Amino acid sequence: MESARDLTQLGAAAASWEAVPGGGGEDEGGRRTSWNDRCSRSRVQTRCRWVKAAVMLTLASKLKRDDGLKGSRTSATASDSTRRVSVRDRLLVKEVAELEANLPCTCKVHFPDPNKLHCFQLTVSPEFFVLFCVFLIDEGYYQGGKFQFETEVPDAYNMVPPKVRCLTRIWHPNITETGEICLSLLREHSIDGTGWAPTRTLKDVVWGLNSLFTDLLNFDDPLNIEAAEHHLRDKEDFRNKVEDYIKRYAR
Repeated sequence: MESARDLTQLGAAAASWEAVPGGGGEDEGGRRTSWNDRCSRSRVQTRCRWVKAAVMLTLASKLKRDDGLKGSRTSATASDSTRRVSVRDRLLVKEVAELEANLPCTCKVHFPDPNKLHCFQLTVSPEFFVLFCVFLIDEGYYQGGKFQFETEVPDAYNMVPPKVRCLTRIWHPNITETGEICLSLLREHSIDGTGWAPTRTLKDVVWGLNSLFTDLLNFDDPLNIEAAEHHLRDKEDFRNKVEDYIKRYAR
């Protein structure tokens, strides 16, 4: 197969051949040329035109082949993307059924479009619970609030984790006021091995988000450093600010 360089060189040679002088029966010095010379030069010019035509045809053929290869690669990419979405959707049918059967009592899941299982909203409502009908267990600083989370499951799931954002403004060491969340299992890469793995499911994600208001509430490794420092400085004032945020944004 001819390379682009070969074709360029061949085209240049053809152009130089076609430029051979001799029209009008004279050579470069103006001397008359013989009939045989003129016939010879005519043959050269004819051959040059044939070579140039061959070069153009070869180049056109090469361009057509390149376009065909590009089209094949585009088609393969589209096919691969479709396959990944299909794998994700099959997983979600199973995982959503498992999730709904094992939801924490403080959580509710809502699908704005039942045909799109990869987009759903989670509401976490930390509350008091009665233990053995005698004791009240305080779920922490955030009891009484309703906190909304938006979850989107990407095409490459379950090789990558879902994307989760908190929609409710909150004063929390592991959730920023703009909705970013610090939760180990939502990390694609984790040094300590607590990050995302294909063995995890949506149930793990929901239980993890729910636990951000109880046992996974972490002041030692904060995302919202200001909130963590506020808690360290004055726990009672921290509680007051949390309650103020709940009254304003989480009812």
